[in-house]
Amino acid sequence: HVQLVESGGDSVQAGGSLRLSCEISLYIYSSYCMGWFRQAPGKEREAVAAHYTGTATTYIADSVKGRFAISEDNAKNILYLQMNNLQPEDTAMYYCASGNPSLYEGSWKVPAEYDDWGQGTQVTVS
Repeated sequence: HVQLVESGGDSVQAGGSLRLSCEISLYIYSSYCMGWFRQAPGKEREAVAAHYTGTATTYIADSVKGRFAISEDNAKNILYLQMNNLQPEDTAMYYCASGNPSLYEGSWKVPAEYDDWGQGTQVTVS
């Protein structure tokens, strides 16, 4: 199994920026998909972004498009989520996940398509 450790969460004011990191303990094969999800209290887990390591294809949720970006550093085995112009509605626990989603449209958004999850890092925007 892949071990994932998130970091970078913090409390910031609206309009601020944060960069989340996800350290990946095991080599990710080219077919793997790495994703960022978030979950606010009382809400379902929501996909934020995904990155397919083999094709370098990325997806960003409409709710954060234009403000968030996903990237990876292959040499360091780290996945990043750059978050700009943060808003109070972005407040949530953010999770890194890895898996091999099935080949249907939007599969990257489905938590059940991912096999491994980190413990999460808290982002609070006021």
